[in-house]
Amino acid sequence: MAQKTATNEQKTKRTFYDLVIKRAADILISGLGILILLPLFLILSIIIVIDDPGPVFFTQKRIGINKTYIKIHKFRSMKMSTPHDMPTHLLEDPDQYITRAGRFLRRFSIDELPQLFDIFAGKMALIGPRCALWHQAALVEARDRYEANDIRPGLTGWAQIN
Repeated sequence: MAQKTATNEQKTKRTFYDLVIKRAADILISGLGILILLPLFLILSIIIVIDDPGPVFFTQKRIGINKTYIKIHKFRSMKMSTPHDMPTHLLEDPDQYITRAGRFLRRFSIDELPQLFDIFAGKMALIGPRCALWHQAALVEARDRYEANDIRPGLTGWAQIN
């Protein structure tokens, strides 16, 4: 007898908490965060451009809810001369590409703050599984077993805390 597999309808039901309360909290907290941090965003933007002229933000393709592609935003921490579309860990001597400002941004995870805009827009949540990179097929497959791909990805989650 063939074993029955879960379909999308059988997977975790979206509750009122998931659909309304958690989303409202994400909008409220990310909106307040953006307003409060706006002066810091401006200062960091100026520092990034002075350190290495070019765009302030770095956009990266990730896997979002239901395995859809989303683009998340970060403060740019690498030089414009860095090879594009290559993960940092695959670069030969990646430290040579990190800017002085980028070292500071990464050390304190400040480069992640622009994701507050992604949370406000509904692509991410404050809390949830960190979104996988588009090329991490093994991770996406592993997350399917735990239905983690059915949840809006978060800025922070269990793995970041532990």
